[in-house]
Amino acid sequence: MSSVYSIKDLEKLSGIKAHTLRIWEKRYGIVKPRRTENNIRYYLDEDIKHVLNIALLNKNGHKISKIACMGSEEISEAVQDLSIINGVEAGNEIEAITLSILELDKRRCKIILDTIIEKKGFESCIYEFIYPLLDKLSAMWFSGSFKAVHESFIRNLLRNKVCAEIDHLDSIENPRCSFILFLSEKENHELSLLFLQYILKKRNVQVINLGSEIAVYDIIQACEIYKPDYTFSIINDTFVEDSLQSYIDFLSQHIPDVTMLFSGFQFVKQDIKFGKNCKYIESLNAVESII
Repeated sequence: MSSVYSIKDLEKLSGIKAHTLRIWEKRYGIVKPRRTENNIRYYLDEDIKHVLNIALLNKNGHKISKIACMGSEEISEAVQDLSIINGVEAGNEIEAITLSILELDKRRCKIILDTIIEKKGFESCIYEFIYPLLDKLSAMWFSGSFKAVHESFIRNLLRNKVCAEIDHLDSIENPRCSFILFLSEKENHELSLLFLQYILKKRNVQVINLGSEIAVYDIIQACEIYKPDYTFSIINDTFVEDSLQSYIDFLSQHIPDVTMLFSGFQFVKQDIKFGKNCKYIESLNAVESII
């Protein structure tokens, strides 16, 4: 079932001002909205993809008057050429990969991502490209233009890329400290944990990533075996109704010799009192300052 978008939705997703879209519509007929009985513009999924293609070409030097003379297939081919031949111009990569995600084009996504990593390095790619991309995709999810299949597609692609980059890092012989990373039940932040694993390992920190759905007694047992200096977890979606304070107190009591770092929305929402060995951090960046 196709979603319905307003011109403001189109502006937010494409980065093209509504005023400009109206000019393109009137002068070139390049954007053709549907209209309600009250003559209000609205757009469908295929319109979103079409405008994203046009916006990407325009931002990469194609005059709108020339684009208006191109057919839909010709526009799509021109966008593919941008993505495949040395990537796209700086600043437009997010628009290019967004289109590739909507079309489930794995090859183009990998080319764009690999090009950015080669130019910036993987860590800069995380902060300057992947995080802004995920923010945009989140907005598209709420507007309805980003489906569950798109989320699975990009999540798996990024997961494979991060895991490969982690494997490429040198082995750690004299670690600065050690970490256990984990997520409790119903928390779906695997990419964030993998990003942090990469960042920590790159800084000569020994890391064990337990992944998601980790029960509290398994965390305690892992700490008894591995004896880490730190643990880290994110809590956004769990403990909405249950007591987060009891969970933190229980871990603090049973793992007294480990500094436990936590992040996530529930710590902002709830008034949590931390023991001596527990700390709240606002972002993954803050982990670096602690170690």
